[in-house]
Amino acid sequence: METVQATGNRTSKGILGLITDDQGRCIHYNSVLDIVANRCSVCKKLYSCYKCHNELEDHPFGAVSETEPDSVMCGVCGSLYSYKAYSSLTSCRTCGSSFNPRCALHRQCYAKNTAASS
Repeated sequence: METVQATGNRTSKGILGLITDDQGRCIHYNSVLDIVANRCSVCKKLYSCYKCHNELEDHPFGAVSETEPDSVMCGVCGSLYSYKAYSSLTSCRTCGSSFNPRCALHRQCYAKNTAASS
């Protein structure tokens, strides 16, 4: 795995953030399971985490609709999922890489429940 300098940068798959490797791990979340990037609803960019986004952009990370297609990316193979599909998985359907189950703790940062009525 190629290591890149931990500054605002981009992986080969287009994941932005304070990246520490090409699978999208960052200075905030860098366990072997931290391989998922999430899309901001405001700027439409994929970031390694909401903290990286908020440090590098001029707006807070915007949660996407949970059914928004292509809003979560596996940093290993680049497969894209809606947040709803991703949250039902323990690993990538394409490459089999395991996802961090603790990412669910930050769900409110990344996705809005579209089933909730106003």
